[in-house]
Amino acid sequence: MPGCDVTRREILRWSAVAAAAPAATGFVFDGTAAAASRKDDVSPANLELVTLTEDRAIITWYTGYTGTDDGLGRMVPAPADGEVRWGTHPGRLNRVATGLSDHTPYHYVELTGLEPGRTYYYQARSQGKPVPPTPFTLISGNAVGTSSYGLDGPGPYSFTTPQPPPGRHLFTVVLCNDLHMGETQAGLVGGQPQYIGIEQEPGLPPYPEVMLESLVADATSLGADFLLAAGDISAEAVPVDLSTAHRMLGAFGSYREDYFVTRGNHDRAHLGDPYAACRAGQWQGNDCFQDQFFPSAHEPTYFTRTLQGLRIIGIDTYDKPGNGGDAGGLSPEQLSWFRGQLHRDQDQPTIVFGHHPLIVQDSAFPITAGKSLDASQAATILDDYSRMPGLFLHHAGHTHRNKRTVSPSAPRVLHQEIAAGKEYPGGFSLLRLHSEGYALNFYKSRSELARRWSERSRMEIQGAWPQFALGAAVSDRNTMAERDLSGLRPVPHHGHHPRSPQHA
Repeated sequence: MPGCDVTRREILRWSAVAAAAPAATGFVFDGTAAAASRKDDVSPANLELVTLTEDRAIITWYTGYTGTDDGLGRMVPAPADGEVRWGTHPGRLNRVATGLSDHTPYHYVELTGLEPGRTYYYQARSQGKPVPPTPFTLISGNAVGTSSYGLDGPGPYSFTTPQPPPGRHLFTVVLCNDLHMGETQAGLVGGQPQYIGIEQEPGLPPYPEVMLESLVADATSLGADFLLAAGDISAEAVPVDLSTAHRMLGAFGSYREDYFVTRGNHDRAHLGDPYAACRAGQWQGNDCFQDQFFPSAHEPTYFTRTLQGLRIIGIDTYDKPGNGGDAGGLSPEQLSWFRGQLHRDQDQPTIVFGHHPLIVQDSAFPITAGKSLDASQAATILDDYSRMPGLFLHHAGHTHRNKRTVSPSAPRVLHQEIAAGKEYPGGFSLLRLHSEGYALNFYKSRSELARRWSERSRMEIQGAWPQFALGAAVSDRNTMAERDLSGLRPVPHHGHHPRSPQHA
């Protein structure tokens, strides 16, 4: 959910927003094609351009039995064929791509061999029918392209590939967050009956485990060298859930060498019997998160590391007392430490990652204090950022959405919110670092079970969830920037990282 924890006032405001959403002309709210007369007919829906790099594009959609309802407000899943016809002219779509699965409701098609800086046109089809985009009625946005071409009809739609990051590829970092290990219902909003919690289908593994297993496998296959998980590793910091997350992340590599984590508000110290065996928390209850990931005596839950010349600073944005639903905050000791780190080696290439964003803008839902870090602390940190030429990225989670923001007070720093790993759109971002720039691209987790859960969980908040979580524009989940990163060193892939970068 937006911000993970909500107040009653927020619930009422969300209810008003959702109720005011206009009906989409020609399509129902979740992007389903207009109902046909035959109940066994299949309709495609929910077309999305998810990933766009200089040489590839990833397109996803869903097929269901027309006129049916699975109880969540979407069509019952229907296996169907799927293809994307594409080319460099809208009247000549002379290339064809098919998906990961031959016959599935959960279509995932990758276009490869694209040229940088070129405009392409595409039409996705299942059962011979063009696939309609995920519609945006609460926000101004575009789920399927980098231009409005084709949006006034059934397509084809259009995108223009970016230029690659200049210079030599050095290494790749996975950015992810909001794994919520142990969660059993997604989309709960304070018990409001109109916002039902969505559970995993009977007989299938718990969805946080499905999504994390796919995330790690996909990131590895894409050539990632390091992984940063920015908080809400667990649903409620239960020891077994933290241990499961630790074990599953361990499939990527070694903790504090290959992957790193920070605390989110759900990982805070808790009261109660499930937590009694954990150390006493600094602010309240028992701190099982610290026991699992920062177990040494007096070890802080924030840190800095240098990876191939890249400085990463991991901050604990819930280093404070509270129930998790309020604004994030750093303790006075951590804030002093953090500012000291920022003022040291200011030219060194640096990224910061932590759970709560410093800035939250342009939301389909009300923006309240609980969505970000404490406002006064955020202002202080942004002022420090303005004097740090080496800092180029602040990665945050918590909002469960893809959103790219640049603050006028520190314009050299990209603030990137990344959608939750555990639910729709369900994935991670790859940060590809080159000697003269970087690219940041979002990927949906792509195992069959991950795609199945992602499509099921898109029905949160009565189907309005994609308008918040996917990102209003392709650029909210895919970006390239030029930057002098020549001081970084490449990862030697003949060593303990056998992965080969996909876009080297």
